[in-house]
Parts: sequence; C-alpha cells; structure tokens
Amino acid sequence: MANVKIGKDIIGEGHPCYVIAEIGINHNGDVELAKKLIDAAEAAGCNAVKCQKRTVDVVYSREELAKPRESPFGMTNGDLKRGLELDLAAYREIDAYCRQMDMPWFASCWDEASVDFIAQFNPPCYKIASASLTDDNLLRHHRMKRKPIILSTGMSTLEQIDHAVAVLGKDDLILLHSTSTYPANYDELNLRCIPVLQKRYGVPIGYSGHETGLPSSEAAVALGACVVERHITLDRAMWGSDHAASLEPNGITRLMRDIRLIETSLGDGIKRVYEREQPILKKLRRVP
Repeated sequence: MANVKIGKDIIGEGHPCYVIAEIGINHNGDVELAKKLIDAAEAAGCNAVKCQKRTVDVVYSREELAKPRESPFGMTNGDLKRGLELDLAAYREIDAYCRQMDMPWFASCWDEASVDFIAQFNPPCYKIASASLTDDNLLRHHRMKRKPIILSTGMSTLEQIDHAVAVLGKDDLILLHSTSTYPANYDELNLRCIPVLQKRYGVPIGYSGHETGLPSSEAAVALGACVVERHITLDRAMWGSDHAASLEPNGITRLMRDIRLIETSLGDGIKRVYEREQPILKKLRRVP
C-alpha cells in the first residue's frame, strides 16, 4: 500500500493516524468562532482542521434555496446557506491564524470555483465530500491542482467508488469510509468496510464519523484506519445542523488520547515474551 504525504505527515500503514478536526459549518458564519474551534483542535493535538467551501448558487438549485427555513440569517434556505459562507477576508484570517499556530488546514470544496478559491491559500491537500463522489468534472478539477486528495465514500456503492477512483487515479489518494447520516446510528456505521476498502483499492483508508460517541472512531483505528475525521463544536447544543453530530473540546481531546493509546497497544504483531514478564514467569509457571 502506497503512503500519502500531507504537509509534514505521512499517511499509511505503520504511521500515526492522521486526525482531522472538521470545523465545517460549525463556525455558524463567525470567523471568531472558527478560531476558537481551531484552538480546540490544536489543544487536543489534532493534525489538521478542515472547513467547507461552496458557491451557493452553483451547488443548490433555485427551488432548494427558496424553500422556507428559519435561521438567524433569514427565512429561507438560501438565507441560511449564504449566511454560513465565509468570505475572502474571513479565510485570510483563518489562514493567518492557522499559520501562526502551525496548524495545517484545508477544505471540502463542493464546486470548481470553490476549488480555485481555496487554491490561493496553497492547502496541503483537498477533501472531496461524499455528496460530490459522482461529480466527475469536479473530481478532475481537483486533480488539476496536483495535491493529495481525501475522498469520503458515504452514500456510495462500491461501483460508484470504483468509478471515482478510476477518474482520480490512485496516486496521492486517500479514501474515507463514512455513513452520511447526521448523527449516524451505530448500526449504520459498518466499520468492517474499512478492511474491505483496503483490500479492494490498495490506498490508505480512513474513517469519517458522524456518530455522537467515541468508541466507533477508536475501533476504526484498530481496524486499520489511517485517517480519522470528526466534526468539532464548542457545544453540541448550539444552533446549527451539524453540532449534534460533533465532538466538544473534551471529546476530541479524549479521542486523540485514545487513538494514540490504541496505536501503542497494537504493537507489531510479533509474539514475544517481554522483559517485564520474566519475574512473573519465574514466579507463576510451574513447568518451564
């Protein structure tokens, strides 16, 4: 299995799990809240933070944007979607803040113009959301940037993933097993897909989780996930559609601690008698 390098980090078998703190739209349109989420990710020891970028009028139809939806930004779905989009000045602040903290950041770009917009910040990689897996033109546009790509595979069949991988090629590609429900139920997670994807594609496989707890994300690491992506929030009770499927600062901190303990515990698979076992062996074993 080929490794993928993102910035200073190497992603692949035998390397530490790359943990992405997904800010997404949990900044609620407020760059200061985004900075607080970056602080939480940095304090927890995450490897990177991720935003989302959309050209609203391209990604959503007029009918979808006109649907009634009450929010702090107005009374339609369009008001909400536009209110959650950060502008160039905000992204410049985020970029400067992350560089000051030496925290890598990148984004899920839902359309070609958003890919070009994020390109000006020279991200270490691009993330492609599950919703965009079947958008061949968008996949190809990402590849034109010559950066590593992380592709989520929620709500997709193996045949659809096969096609996306054929479009993207396997060089500098990471796939994330995912279930696109928010929050996801545990019986929907199907973590045994992780080794299935590893065997089928031969690229690093990770896990993007939308469940409320920690055990399944930790189990994903034990099953071989090289990347774990989880949404983060300051408070799961905050207004917004993704907060309930996110981890609060104490949650992402515990997840990081547990992932590193799991990695240490997995070892190398070579059965041995440890030096610290010798006194116990001599004390308890009657027959050598």
